[in-house]
Amino acid sequence: MPRDHPQSAARPLAGAGAPGRRADAAAPAPGSAETPFLELLARGASADAYEQPVLLARAEGLPAERIAALQQAKALALRVRAELEGRRRREAELSALFETAHDLAGLRDLDAVLQAIVQRARSLLGTDVAYLSLNDPARGDTYMRVTEGSVAARFQQLRLGMGEGLGGLVAQTARPYVTDDYFRDDRFRHTRSIDTGVQDEGLVAIVGVPLMLGHHVIGVLFAADRRARVFEREQIALLGSFAALAAAAIDTANLLAETRSALAGLERANEIIRDRSAVIERASDVHDRLAELVLRGGGTHDVAAAVSEVLDGTVEFTEAAAAPAGALESSRAEGHAVRHRDDWIAAVTAGGELLGALVLRGHPDLDPVDQRTLERAAMVTSLLLLARRSAAEAEHRVRGELLDDLLDARDPRLLRDRAARLRADLDATHAVLAARLEGGAADADQEADARRRLWAAASHLAATRQGLAAARDGGAVLLLPLAPGDTATELARRTARDLGTAVHEPVTVGASAPVGHLTARSDTVASAYAEARRCLEALRLLGRPGDGSAAEDFGFLGLLLAGERDIEGFVDRTIGQVVAYDERRGTELLRTLDAYFACGMSPARTKDELHVHVNTVAQRLERVGRLLGEDWQSPARVLEIQLALRLHRLSAVTARPARH
Repeated sequence: MPRDHPQSAARPLAGAGAPGRRADAAAPAPGSAETPFLELLARGASADAYEQPVLLARAEGLPAERIAALQQAKALALRVRAELEGRRRREAELSALFETAHDLAGLRDLDAVLQAIVQRARSLLGTDVAYLSLNDPARGDTYMRVTEGSVAARFQQLRLGMGEGLGGLVAQTARPYVTDDYFRDDRFRHTRSIDTGVQDEGLVAIVGVPLMLGHHVIGVLFAADRRARVFEREQIALLGSFAALAAAAIDTANLLAETRSALAGLERANEIIRDRSAVIERASDVHDRLAELVLRGGGTHDVAAAVSEVLDGTVEFTEAAAAPAGALESSRAEGHAVRHRDDWIAAVTAGGELLGALVLRGHPDLDPVDQRTLERAAMVTSLLLLARRSAAEAEHRVRGELLDDLLDARDPRLLRDRAARLRADLDATHAVLAARLEGGAADADQEADARRRLWAAASHLAATRQGLAAARDGGAVLLLPLAPGDTATELARRTARDLGTAVHEPVTVGASAPVGHLTARSDTVASAYAEARRCLEALRLLGRPGDGSAAEDFGFLGLLLAGERDIEGFVDRTIGQVVAYDERRGTELLRTLDAYFACGMSPARTKDELHVHVNTVAQRLERVGRLLGEDWQSPARVLEIQLALRLHRLSAVTARPARH
């Protein structure tokens, strides 16, 4: 039976089922609704096959609870399948880029490399046709060089004038263009020869990206479908990456051709030939090293070390803010390394985004080939940074989805394995923190951008501390482990400070009380998050934006904010030192405090109530001040102390054994 046949979802495991009983994946042993979907995931079945276990369960009249469990398992399995498909697609894209870069490093046949680029672009974008055109400076137009999937001879021989058709417009403006219906798009100058060729090929949706050498366009890379289609931004960026590799392949081939011509014409200049050969050998060496780094997933420091050794200098990767601004902007605009005093600066960019710079220090006299080596190293660095960012974003999404499931009161026991893979221990003591930006945004776009930056900072913070983070309720929620001796208040304040530094705006953070054994109840995390949000709102109402706190930090208000009323903890924090002093010394400080407040805070009336000398009252109150702090008679502290005294008396009464 074919792999994705709908009936394959009902095929039992070998040896499963009893004689005379229908064996299928929709009727496994009780409590194992996930089994048929795990089998489908293992076989790589199509999405349609996941409906079969539910349909069979309904046909057999199984209980509604069983069908609901199957529905839930099916939804989870489809999410897992979609995530796996997305990862496989991203891995295929990166693998194709790395393989193409390796082909470029060992370039022998330019046509073969360009054909491989076009084939991989067509395969990864899933288009009917892919093709590449090159500019002809002598004739002032652009012509077809390589096609893949084309069937029309007239189309394969097209020549486009600058500004004619989609390709001519890309070649003229050096910008990508995309259309979901070419013949209905009036942005392009249609000509009879071009339209006839496109019509012969039957193309409808077309995307074209420029092949750039510096700021010069040398050709265009296309992908096209014979039906209407909207190309996604990621697909256009991927095609642009292939175009960059194709341009590098052409540039390398031209460079090698120029070198061979120079060697043939300068037979008598042996010294120059030897120098040129040494430069080319270094370039080839660095190409091989960079290709190896790409294939084994090296980092930016590995690239800098390899180029430093080849160029016999010191190469460093720096953040954009640390590089000379003028030289960096020139390198970014020109697409070449530029000299800055005794250094060389090569911008590391990807899709117009500035990621940093490679800086070659103390090497003012740089050979052109070595200059291009530095530029190619910058391009490889951008590929590595993009790959690392993609992997980090994928991990952040997975962490966010796990925390969302915990907040939505999913069964935590089913999430234990997922948490372990992310190095998150659900049995450890954690605190749930609610974070929100306090800086006002000028418009909706700026507000959305600020929220994305907050989520990115929270995700990075959670990943470095073996925690989880997700975006929720216009802010971010974090689940962070508590270190021994740490408190929820201290963790909230550190988190507010770290997030505020990362996003350059005040961030207010409310924390729940410490929670442990998150798998004990399904609503543990959700309840803790509700408490954290109450603390967050309390901070904002009390005029403390940009601060962090937990319920324990609000005095008697903490009893109202906390998810569980920690009366004993409140009493201990408020008058615990006085209680302990009385127990150790046998004094009557608590009794004196009760009488002092009952008598309107009058020492004279208090001494009559206690039948002691007024100096005794003064001495006792002085001792209380040393234990509780000089501000113990301020209105806010007086209210807390009186409440704590009453709760202490109440707890003493309830703890007293009953008389029989």
